[in-house]
Amino acid sequence: MKPYVPDELPISHLDYQRLFSLVANASSELARYDGLLQGIPNPAVMLSPLTTREAVLSSKIEGTQATVDEVLEQEAGMTKEGEKFKDIQEISNYRSALFQAREYLAEYPIRLSFIRQLHQILMDSVRGQNKEPGEFRRDQNWIGKARCAIEEASFVPPDPLRLPDYLEALIRYTDSDDTNFLLQTAVLHAQFELLHPFKDGNGRIGRILIPLFLYQKKQLSEPMFYLSEFLEANRDEYYARLKAISTEGDWNGWVAFFLNAITYQAKENSRRVKEIMTLYEQMKIQINEVTHSQYSVYLLDTLFNKPIFSMADTCKQLKQSHNIHEKTTADLLRQLREAGILKVLKAGSGRRSATLCFPALLNLAEGRKVV
Repeated sequence: MKPYVPDELPISHLDYQRLFSLVANASSELARYDGLLQGIPNPAVMLSPLTTREAVLSSKIEGTQATVDEVLEQEAGMTKEGEKFKDIQEISNYRSALFQAREYLAEYPIRLSFIRQLHQILMDSVRGQNKEPGEFRRDQNWIGKARCAIEEASFVPPDPLRLPDYLEALIRYTDSDDTNFLLQTAVLHAQFELLHPFKDGNGRIGRILIPLFLYQKKQLSEPMFYLSEFLEANRDEYYARLKAISTEGDWNGWVAFFLNAITYQAKENSRRVKEIMTLYEQMKIQINEVTHSQYSVYLLDTLFNKPIFSMADTCKQLKQSHNIHEKTTADLLRQLREAGILKVLKAGSGRRSATLCFPALLNLAEGRKVV
């Protein structure tokens, strides 16, 4: 099988008449979602559980098996073992890449050096770290069954000697304005996946680029639009639509699938954001009623940012960030525990601090019903 030769950008044979209504639906749902984002005082804190959920689901597409709870438990000191530990490390790296990308994009546009930097973060100290983290591939690779020869491959990415030119063309495309920003996002994601520029981690980097590009194009007020829930639930079609581009040149089928994904996910994301905002407002009142403390809002923000936590870590954090005495924070956490707002996940023992959790927020993050 010969290496794939990608189509030139922009794609010249999109059926705009077929795609017009899908674009309209996706655009209006995305605008509604962004309207909610703009109404959140500190989205990076309040939506932190959704960022973790995205990292979990995007990594799940690639085969990792861990939950939001397990990721947060490990970060709070409840360390897992074996394959579970490795899965969680991959997810934590993904989330770190999302957070660092947000800071970078506040000042700079998407560039190849930035994409390589994200890949370096993603592959740090995890499986695949021997596959040249942060470096575009210089060898011909292929996709297929384990240990299959290139002749048996289901897909052979572009020739590595041509890859730099294709990547430069992709960046020029991100700087340009195509017919519609959502069509352009669909093309960008698919073209990146088909170029397959890294030896590993291409799917995750390609999915990270979706909200980053929408943010760069000023279609989102924050780079926080996560599509992996839909893509993971429709994984077979996701891969089949991408493959159909390389085998049949079917860009229209891929773009239609992607636009439906945007529409569905924007509705779901909006629903979750509303639920989180409602919980935040309810808890603001309840925590104040329970503690009667001037520090209740600081405590609330901390719980939303880290709904599973070590008591000692949270006491230190609030001492550093807001100069709240550690004994005061410990007393406030005790009151919230007695009121049933917090639960003990792991009791303290000797010098080891107790690990607490905020179940109401975890239920929303995991998609469970609040009980």
